[in-house]
Amino acid sequence: MPSKFTHLHVHSHYSLLDGLPKIDQLLDRAKEMGMDSIALTDHGNLYGAIEFYKKAKAKGIKAIVGAELYLAFEDMHQERPGIDDKIFHLIVLAKNEQGYKNLVKLLTKAHLEGFYYKPRVDEALLKEYSEGLVALSGCLAGRVSQLIMQKKYKEATAQALRYQDIFGKGNFFLELQRHENIKEQKAVETALLEISKETGIPVVATADSHYLYPEDAEAQDILMLINTGARPDDPERLTMKSDNFSLKSGEDMAKLFEDVPEAISNTRVVSAMCNLELVLGKTRLPAFPLPEGKTENEYLQELCLEGLEKKPQFNGSAEAKERLSYELEVIKNTGFASYFLIVQDFVRWAKDHHIVVGPGRGSVGGSLVAYVLGITNIDPLKYNLLFERFLNAGRAGGLPDIDLDFTDLRRDEVIRYVEEKYGRDHVAQIITFGTMAARAVMRDVGRALGYEYLYCDKVAKMIPFGFTLEDCLKKVDEFKELYETDERARKLIDIAKKLEGVARHASTHACGVVIASEPLDNLVPLQYPSQTETNIVTQYEMHSIEDLGLLKMDFLGLKNLSIIEDTLKRIYAIHGTNLDIEKLPLDDPKVYKLFQDANTVGIFQVESDGMRRYLRELKPTELEDIIAMIALYRPGPIELIPEYIARKHGKKRVTYIHPKLKPILENTQGICIYQEQLMKIAQELAGFTLTEADVLRKAVGKKIKSLLMEQQEKFIQGMLKNNVEKKIANQLWEWVLPFARYGFNRSHSAAYALIAYETAYLKAHYPVEFMSALLTAEKNDTERISFLMEETRKMGIEVLAPDLNESFSNFSVVPDKSQIRFGLLAIKNVGENIVETIIDERKANGPYASIQNFITRISSKDLNKKSFESLAKAGVFDKFAERNQLLQNMERLLDISRESARLTNSSQQSLFGAAAPSTMSFKLQESAPASDREKLVWEKELLGLYVSSHPLQGIKNILEKRTFPIIKLIASPQILERKRFRIGGIISSAKKILTKTGKPMLFMGLEDLTDKIEVVVFPSLIENYPNLFQENKIVLIGGRFDNRNGERKFIAEEVEEIITA
Repeated sequence: MPSKFTHLHVHSHYSLLDGLPKIDQLLDRAKEMGMDSIALTDHGNLYGAIEFYKKAKAKGIKAIVGAELYLAFEDMHQERPGIDDKIFHLIVLAKNEQGYKNLVKLLTKAHLEGFYYKPRVDEALLKEYSEGLVALSGCLAGRVSQLIMQKKYKEATAQALRYQDIFGKGNFFLELQRHENIKEQKAVETALLEISKETGIPVVATADSHYLYPEDAEAQDILMLINTGARPDDPERLTMKSDNFSLKSGEDMAKLFEDVPEAISNTRVVSAMCNLELVLGKTRLPAFPLPEGKTENEYLQELCLEGLEKKPQFNGSAEAKERLSYELEVIKNTGFASYFLIVQDFVRWAKDHHIVVGPGRGSVGGSLVAYVLGITNIDPLKYNLLFERFLNAGRAGGLPDIDLDFTDLRRDEVIRYVEEKYGRDHVAQIITFGTMAARAVMRDVGRALGYEYLYCDKVAKMIPFGFTLEDCLKKVDEFKELYETDERARKLIDIAKKLEGVARHASTHACGVVIASEPLDNLVPLQYPSQTETNIVTQYEMHSIEDLGLLKMDFLGLKNLSIIEDTLKRIYAIHGTNLDIEKLPLDDPKVYKLFQDANTVGIFQVESDGMRRYLRELKPTELEDIIAMIALYRPGPIELIPEYIARKHGKKRVTYIHPKLKPILENTQGICIYQEQLMKIAQELAGFTLTEADVLRKAVGKKIKSLLMEQQEKFIQGMLKNNVEKKIANQLWEWVLPFARYGFNRSHSAAYALIAYETAYLKAHYPVEFMSALLTAEKNDTERISFLMEETRKMGIEVLAPDLNESFSNFSVVPDKSQIRFGLLAIKNVGENIVETIIDERKANGPYASIQNFITRISSKDLNKKSFESLAKAGVFDKFAERNQLLQNMERLLDISRESARLTNSSQQSLFGAAAPSTMSFKLQESAPASDREKLVWEKELLGLYVSSHPLQGIKNILEKRTFPIIKLIASPQILERKRFRIGGIISSAKKILTKTGKPMLFMGLEDLTDKIEVVVFPSLIENYPNLFQENKIVLIGGRFDNRNGERKFIAEEVEEIITA
């Protein structure tokens, strides 16, 4: 039986301040109550519109797309404090496609032009975009209701008539709500009914639903407390606890309004008026500008043939021509030619402007078209990469992903180019929503409930990463027991469960960009991601953008590409060599020696301790080995690495259960590692087409039982038809089943292996340039800088202290020497503005002659106590004055700097008379010099390492006699594992955690003159020496060396402090 009521005023969690239900929950509840239609009207946005529409359709529910608009007090462009912060609410619903387009326009303009505290529209804008819309007067915050509450009945009636005039007769309704605990509600309703009687404007009943069930009221109130930061006992805080704002049943609403039955029946009238049909899943590619007389397919073919000719390995290759022809035919049939033209255009632009572009990402590496167009840099024929893994004639769904990596420092330049090419109104970045994750929501709810922090933190720490609260209640015994035995915990967890996964804030997606064939605000609502940002984002997240068929590109910023680009610039500046990173020889012995020795700190994807351990064992000799290692070094397939290594070195035989497997698996030592290999097995042994093989790959990956059974039958029958024995066919199927756990995309692995090779090549051949670029890229991470400095010194490269006249902003190469000079920006507390001022002044007027000369030449407000102190402590002025003397004279020096600036700016007399600032002379007051230990502590704090000396230098003899060098432990982990040693050094870091019993244990960095290692200190040892384990203390530690999972640690069993003078 059809429902007699439709909810027309409903909020989801996309009403970021106060809406609780997620879209699925909302629709499931509507379905459960027998409702065949429902509206979504979130505050000032359409965030959930496409998700809501698509999911409602799937459930057989009519989706009424709408929003609760904010109306400006007068003009949406006015921003008068105390006047224009007053706003009114209005519900607007889309009747049809034109209504939807107008709603998109209204909300875009509200955000981009009318934002003042809230995104606002005004009546003039409503009039311009009213076609296809139906409006309701809103809650008590609606303008009509507000006028009634001010006892301005005449003006209220006039306002209602004005709305009717804007939207058209029959398209405006007076909204009745019955929240009996809100004192103004009854008087407002009485007046609305009177206005309806007087004007003929119909009434309609709504519930203003913000949550699903009455018992959700507390959770929704907690949500508001979290989002506003208010205290529960604040009488002025926003709250809706006074009444029931749940999603009531049709029966409850009919009973509530039994004296005004037309208010209920009119909800069905509005529902019948709203028949929006959106086209989802249809690709809407922007048109690429073409040469006159050419079609997209013709021009793409022309560019591909030109690109093919430029690849010498394809000269006279029938295979390449045949593959290219096949790919172009598939692209033509799928209608994706303009997609490839658009991508190759901005990739070409980036490369022409010396922006390093990654060699490929994901499955696009399997496309020869992409390779000859320069989109990728991996030869798919040489590396047996499959086009069908990327795109095939039987592909369902939208566009295949062509994800691209750019240098992270210049990615925005490429986005700006795309905006200029297609029009700024055709391009936008994509929104993303931060949601409340399990651990964070426990702490947030606890804080809102007034629970003590330590209690909430303890409960939160019981939640393993990646687990939901429901997972924890099923799988974590400690958590489950707490829930069942502790009433406070039960309340905390019950509320947190309702808030978990709720959208909390909007921001810009890290890499998503949408490009449209027409102005985006014809299709998608737009906004700024925050009040302080100026880039424009869509109000739809990436899945909704894809559902609309729009071209979504991922422009990923990759730090390693920035390091490559910076290294290339340094090579050119110092050696005059213009190295083409895309044309490196891939058989360079020096590069493979670096991999074999595992000297891969700073090398993309292969830097971790575990990976380096396997590289030492594997001793790679070709790119195939790096491709395999990147695919294998992941949870699941990592267990295959020892087998791969043993087979490579002939310690285990490589066997094939069928001869046709050899050409498919021989480059991976007979082990099936890649998804493409599975597809080839299905093709060669079971007679699948590669399109069918891709269906098998997806079935295995998604583990859909019915689909797997269907594929199993097809796979085995296909092999039997090809004369493969049934035993072998069954055996091969048993290979296939666990493949979802470890099968990897070979195209992606090959592309990332190439980046690893490129960074290794630069490190092997241009070590100083590479390490200076690497240090520059990590300059904001003091701990990482310290680690990289150790590597730099091991490579025989000297790192020079920062210097006022020698240092630049970033780490720099000292020409013709194996030296790197510390950059000023890498000093903690020293900002870009003061560094830029120091260097610009030095370039303009020559080196600084003294500290006095420096002080009178630098007039920047950014030369303040904090920056001067950091520069002095880091040794930047060491050539001119002693560090402590500068600190003791700092106030006077800064006063002189300010006076010098004032004199320069005003040309007035001062305490210096008429002297020019640059020639002023003054003497520093004497003071006791800083001790060597003080200097080293400052260096460690501000630079992340010791530069002028090392605190252990004075006890070098003691360490040599009484300890085992850390570097020797690390060099021979397998031989020395579990054996007892004494090591010694300085405590460089100490991180305390609490065990399950509440006792402290430490993970501590210990550094000697050779290397550093992590030391694990258990509670019993801490209890015996409670004040010993502190940073900068020098200790000897006895214990065992541990190398589990390739992670080198030292387990402390005894400790002794070394006291130095």
